[in-house]
Amino acid sequence: MDHISIILVNYDCAQLTKICLKSLQDIKAKNFNYSVIIVDNASQKPLKLSKSLQASNIEVIRSESNLGFSGGNNLGITYAAEHYNPDYICLLNNDTTVEPNFLEYLHDCIKDKNPGGMVSPKIYFAKGFEYHQEAYPKNELGNIIWYGGGSIDWPNLIAFHRGVDEIDRGQLDIEGSTDFCTGCCILISREVLETVGMLDDNLFLYYEDVDLSLRAKREGFQVLYCPDAVIWHHNAGSSGGVGSPLHTYYQTRNRVFMGLKYGSPRIKITSISYALRTLFNGDPIERKAAAHALIGKMGKQPYDKI
Repeated sequence: MDHISIILVNYDCAQLTKICLKSLQDIKAKNFNYSVIIVDNASQKPLKLSKSLQASNIEVIRSESNLGFSGGNNLGITYAAEHYNPDYICLLNNDTTVEPNFLEYLHDCIKDKNPGGMVSPKIYFAKGFEYHQEAYPKNELGNIIWYGGGSIDWPNLIAFHRGVDEIDRGQLDIEGSTDFCTGCCILISREVLETVGMLDDNLFLYYEDVDLSLRAKREGFQVLYCPDAVIWHHNAGSSGGVGSPLHTYYQTRNRVFMGLKYGSPRIKITSISYALRTLFNGDPIERKAAAHALIGKMGKQPYDKI
């Protein structure tokens, strides 16, 4: 029987993590068993679980330094490999809640694929966390798409979610290939990680999912979207929100990095041009991010010290 290790990274968001864990208590497991590993990523107050959330298949491990999304997940993956020898790893944001059968659908989607691969579910905004919640009928809140597959617009250096902000009418209910899986929730086969490695610590936060997807595709693995599997996301609930200084810095820096790493010669020129324009016209955090991308100053950086 297959084993799946679910990795959650917690950074000063104990309440969100506990809500996520509560939803995981109800998941159905067909043809697999699973473990949950929570990486407490240098939270100021160490994460402690109430008795109602404790179980033999749930472990909390702690890092005394903030490793970011990439490093925190990599620590969890390494721990899982050493202690559970899993067939699959499921990276799951701690600011999500899940439908009970989401993991069954993801597992069924890639179990018989050869070679293995990776797959993400359909993801909705958690009710009340929509970008423009006042624009939707109240009865549709919680049914607004956050991710329905991913596309990369190389000329504009943007990786975007298909269907984002749309009311779900079934328009993205076709399973199939996607440009990238979202790090909010990915089920990854062991073969992928053994072949292409883990998340890139150079990125620290944001675009590490795109990078992993592109590396997997290069090696012939399938990168898939499974609309039958469903979860909800408290958007940017653990990173200060969209538009925060942290969000702005890492999004700006890493999109330039990705263009320089994977783009065609024309896209590399576009990446440099965008970075130079940002150096002259961006706000202080954007300028710092662009400069760091150009000189290769990656990993965790003091983005808020201008």
